[in-house]
Formats: sequence, C-alpha cells, structure tokens
Amino acid sequence: MTSTDAAVTSTAEGAGAASTDNASTDNASTDNASTGAASTGSASTGARPIPIYGPAFAADPQHVYDRLRRYGAVAPVEISPGVEALLVTDYQAALDLLRDTDTFSKDSRAWQRTVSPTSPLLPVLGYRPTAFFSDGEVHARYRQVITDGLALLEPHLLQRRVAEVAQQLIDAFVATGSADLIAQYARQLPVYVFNTWFGVPEEHSARLVAGIAGMMESTEKAVAAYGDLVSVVTGMVAERRERPRHDLTSWFLTHPVGLDNDEVVRQITLTMIAGHQPTTNLIGNALLRLLTDARYAGSLFGGAMTAYQAIDEVLWHEPPMANLSAHYPRYDVTFHGREIPAGSLVLVSYAAANSQAAPATDGAELRSGESAHLAWAAGPHACPARDPALLIAITAIEQLTSRLSDLELSTPAEDLLWRPGPFHRALVHLPVHFHPVGG
Repeated sequence: MTSTDAAVTSTAEGAGAASTDNASTDNASTDNASTGAASTGSASTGARPIPIYGPAFAADPQHVYDRLRRYGAVAPVEISPGVEALLVTDYQAALDLLRDTDTFSKDSRAWQRTVSPTSPLLPVLGYRPTAFFSDGEVHARYRQVITDGLALLEPHLLQRRVAEVAQQLIDAFVATGSADLIAQYARQLPVYVFNTWFGVPEEHSARLVAGIAGMMESTEKAVAAYGDLVSVVTGMVAERRERPRHDLTSWFLTHPVGLDNDEVVRQITLTMIAGHQPTTNLIGNALLRLLTDARYAGSLFGGAMTAYQAIDEVLWHEPPMANLSAHYPRYDVTFHGREIPAGSLVLVSYAAANSQAAPATDGAELRSGESAHLAWAAGPHACPARDPALLIAITAIEQLTSRLSDLELSTPAEDLLWRPGPFHRALVHLPVHFHPVGG
C-alpha cells in the first residue's frame, strides 16, 4: 500500500527476465534506433529514449538508471512501444516536481489524446475522476474521502486481521514443505484484508487479484483486466447504495462530500489498486532481502535484524513502485535544464532518486532514517496510507517467519525472475522450502 494516490500497480504475468548483459545490449541499441515514439521526451536534445518496460530493464534496472543519469536530472524514456515520457532520476528534482502544483498538473487528458485509445498504458495513466488525476479542490475532495476512510482503521484491529489472514494462508501450505511466497502468500494476503474493509464477497477475490495484477501488464490484457476490476466494484457499490452495511464501501457512499456512484467506484478501485500490488511487492522484496542478505544471517528470526529494517531497506533500494507520480506541465517549461512542452508526461523514478540519497548498507549495521526516501512520494499527493501499509507488511512477515523459522530459497537468488513493466519492482515468484509442519 505504498500510495493511495501516488501509486497504482503493475505486473506482467509469467514473463521471463533477460540477463544483465542483455539489458545493456537491448538498451544500447535503442539509442541508435528510431522509436517512432509519441510526443514527449527527447525532441529538445535529439536523444533517443531508453526503454524501461521490458525484461531487460526488469533484470537490472539500476544499470538503466545509471545510463539515464547521463542525460541529467530528467531523461527520455520509452514506457511502452512507441510511447515516450520523461523520467526524473535526481532526488532534488523529484522533490521539486512533486511539490510544484503551480507548474505541474496531475490531469492526464491532454497527454492521453496523444496515445492510442487502446493503449495498454491507459488503465494506469488514462484520466479518471480520482485523487490520482486531480488537482486543487477536486483533489482535496477525493482525497478527503480516502484519508477519512483510512482513519477508521484501528491499528490493533488491522494488525489482528492481518495476522488471522496470514495464519490461514500459511495453513494451506505449511504441511507441504514448500511454497511460492508470492502466489500463495504476498499476493493473497492484501486482497483478503481489503475484502474485510470494503465488504467484497469472497467469491470475487480471485477476480480482484487478477484485475489488479493484470491492469498494468503493458499488454493487450491490461484494459480487460482493469475493466473486470471496475465491473466487480461497480456491482458492489450499486448493491451498497440500496443496502448499506458497516464497511468502507458504504462509508464512501455516505461521506459528507457527496460522491456519486461512479466517483465512489473510482476511489475504491484506486484504493484497492494502490493497496494491493505495492503491498505484495513490498512483502515479497523484503522477504527476499531477509532470505539472501548476509547481514540478516543468524538473526533473521527473532534476532537483531528485524522485518521493519528489511522493509525500510526495500523502500530505499527497491521500492515496490519504482517509477510513477505522473505529472504534466501546464505550460512549456525548463525544468532542471530540460525543456519540456506543455502536456508532456513526466514520471518520477523513486528508485533512481532514492539511490542518490540512500544510507549505506554495506557495513555491519543498518542505518535507516537518515533522510527521507521517496517510496511514499511527497507533496500533496504523498501516500496517506504509509502507517497501515507498514503495519500490514511487517505483520505479514513476522507471522510467516515466526511460524516457519527455517525458510530457505529453493532457487538461487540470481535466477529469480522480475516482472517487466515501467512502474513496479516485483518478483514473478519466490519459491522456498522448509521443514513440513503438521499434516
């Protein structure tokens, strides 16, 4: 849940990751090839955009970020075949962008007219009446519903529900001696928690997971996946309008700002999207760090190095949403040395910007909190759900590691695959083995 209106989700099911060598080769060829890309990015310098959506990028994104820094604080990228954007890779430039509501807007409609109406990017970047795409009073109105709703979540009740769901999921594989901690745990846990909050019928859980996971595949499946997610929530909202219950769906409908049905559907889908895939990625990436980082050896389970520290390091170095915070200049502007036409798509790379300001992790001790990472974004669209997100992820990891204290990877870490896509940092699978319990 790394952001409710600063992060939406991305996954590319089943795609393999290329090697680091291929990442260099594929991206280098792009420098010399014509992309036919739309509108934004490299017109002022003639530089060719570097792709940040394929398996080569997923295999070694930091290598690509290093190359992008050659262009300065703002670099030309390609986020889907034929679609360009500008990516902010500098920490201070990212903060400047996120806080500058006078120069930059969140409204994507002008940019949207420059891409195909069937673009697989539109489930993420296409305008909808939500806090993610709004400015000023409209943004404040939508965000108020979300923040007021999140304020209703009592931390101790949330923690108890996460623990209950965690134990139910662990029970399903604890006797087998092996599991995929992405498919069987990290991806499942958030949706069951959200079902409780919003009162989603259990029979729709699989559709929610598929819809959220598929909407940003950057393939032809993305539009259909998002459409099915909206269909589930639309039916639920219509039912609650007639028969309210004690859940967040009914509360969104009766909030004093007076959202209509479609506005409620859009804020709920935004909250679910922003809450599910980033949380899945955060849990998965933190578990991988716990299982592979030598500094946690011998102290992983109940020792000095904690789940919170692993999560904090992930937020710095492998934020679950790596590149997002879409903004569009209201007028032609020169920003940190880059000329940007009005209406161009400008994204913030949390991952690249964080790497400039991150505390060192190569010593014996962790040093967190020395400066502010951008995994939660910043400015008026900063994540309003940081505390519940951390609580969910920490509780999920602690429940798992306390129950299965001998977890080990079943695959060498270097062979694990990462999901392609421009927006996220997400494992395809996380296979582990352990001593079977019970059964």
